[in-house]
Amino acid sequence: MIRIVTTCLSVLLICAAVNWACAEAVGGIYTSTAPKDCRQIGKPSALDGSTMRVCPGKSGLVVLIAEDDLREVVSVGRNRKEAAEEPAAKVWFAPFNSSDTTVEWRAAGAKPFAIIQRWHIADSSDPDKQGRPNTKAMLVVTRLPPGPVCHVAYVDAIANPTANELARKAADDFARGFRCGKDEVKIIGTRGRAVELATMR
Repeated sequence: MIRIVTTCLSVLLICAAVNWACAEAVGGIYTSTAPKDCRQIGKPSALDGSTMRVCPGKSGLVVLIAEDDLREVVSVGRNRKEAAEEPAAKVWFAPFNSSDTTVEWRAAGAKPFAIIQRWHIADSSDPDKQGRPNTKAMLVVTRLPPGPVCHVAYVDAIANPTANELARKAADDFARGFRCGKDEVKIIGTRGRAVELATMR
């Protein structure tokens, strides 16, 4: 009888551990910030062409994309107002820039804790044949609520052949414990031209 009870308890503990591990399994899911998949807020400004759109995210969160003077900010919140008040909504890279329309959400079980997005930073020192600046690619890791939404890490996509893997590891390792306003944004891997452009002041 004792052996049967012990065996049953062991099985229950194993099942509980497996269920916990499954619930905490970290993975990636994707959403789009393409204009066709988002809601435009107001009309583009006649003065500077500035725009704002809100895109559906995961777990009740939305992604806010605001563009002004050929520069973008990306933030996340439960609604547009919350997203616009987050630290991420106030981070402007100095050079002209834009973000890709694919967002990777890093989640533990069903709860997202970070997003990863590819950005293109204009390099005025490297013009194309028409004299327009070529862009350099960089991955931005941004932490999500609970707590503030802010940039956690930058990964130069050209200088690092495994940039996607580095960004995912940075999100998984640092995002949940990152203290916005106190911790410095981490440069992961080799520091390339995109990161130099993004961090210049």
